Amino acid sequence: MTKLALPLYSWDNGAFIMIGVFALVILGLVGIVLMMMNSNKNKKD
Repeated sequence: MTKLALPLYSWDNGAFIMIGVFALVILGLVGIVLMMMNSNKNKKD
């Protein structure tokens, strides 16, 4: 029991790439929601 403080996550397995992909997905979803909100305007002729 010499190693009691084990790290919960290792930054060596491409965590920066995973964080980047997650950020792109979130930004894409927010952009899609904003586009849907803005395109729902009724056209009156």
